[in-house]
Amino acid sequence: MIVNPGDNILVNEPVYSGTIHALQPLGCNMINVSSDEHGIIPDSLREILSKWKPEDSKDPEKNSPKCLYTVPNGNNPSGNSLTAERKREIYELARKYDFLIIEDDPYYFMQFNKPWAPTFLSMDVDGRVIRADSFSKVLSSGLRVRFITGPKPLIERIVLHMQVSTLHTSTFTQLLVSQLLHQWGEEGFLTHIDRVTDFYRKQRDALLAAADKWLSGLAEWQVPTAGMFLWVKIKGIHDVRKLIEEKAVKNEIFMLPGYGFYIDSSAPCPYFRASFSSASPEQMDMAFQRLAQLIEESL
Repeated sequence: MIVNPGDNILVNEPVYSGTIHALQPLGCNMINVSSDEHGIIPDSLREILSKWKPEDSKDPEKNSPKCLYTVPNGNNPSGNSLTAERKREIYELARKYDFLIIEDDPYYFMQFNKPWAPTFLSMDVDGRVIRADSFSKVLSSGLRVRFITGPKPLIERIVLHMQVSTLHTSTFTQLLVSQLLHQWGEEGFLTHIDRVTDFYRKQRDALLAAADKWLSGLAEWQVPTAGMFLWVKIKGIHDVRKLIEEKAVKNEIFMLPGYGFYIDSSAPCPYFRASFSSASPEQMDMAFQRLAQLIEESL
């Protein structure tokens, strides 16, 4: 609908693997924008965009970036979140170079600190933000119900694309969500969100405690401020693929190696993603104890 073969699309690695797999068949060029624990680095984006002039967006032959895709809160897999200040800088660059922002924000309601950061959509003054929210992370993962907000012409096209692909989200699950929200009201929904956030905050803290206990000196990580993932870099091991996919699995530890979250998945990667969504604190402790032993054996 938006992306054509040869288009330049801005992303920030590590990127959700499903997004990479969705974009690759379209034949577009994914351009990585550097990020840190606070999300996309505006200076990195500014440097990339400096290859074009602002007016190039009106000339198709110049092929200036068409859109930026980002998960601004609790990014999967890195767990980092964009600050309000960085969002404002990025939005102004989007206005200057005239590209869209696809704000994929399934973990918005799972921010651990208040006040919550403002959304790109709340800053949008000229219809360049397409925002996606999700009920799957805060009600039930099996519902698979999301909602999209954005400029009417683009939303209408999205509806048409759904009609010729999936037709629509399950009527039954839509009805479940609708009835529940009407029964709760806004206050009831936000009360539920507080309970969910409190649960995931405790889960995060338990995983961080296990990491501090067993992986200190062997790995490094940053504290996620939203979502359900911890992104860990193992020290002294250039590529953790075999360690995570083979040795860890044999020891009943299931985590994802980081290579799948990069545009070039064949490159060596020292990162892995750990989820704190459902494991108990005891399981987290045991997993990292076993992993620490495997790391020491591999060094």
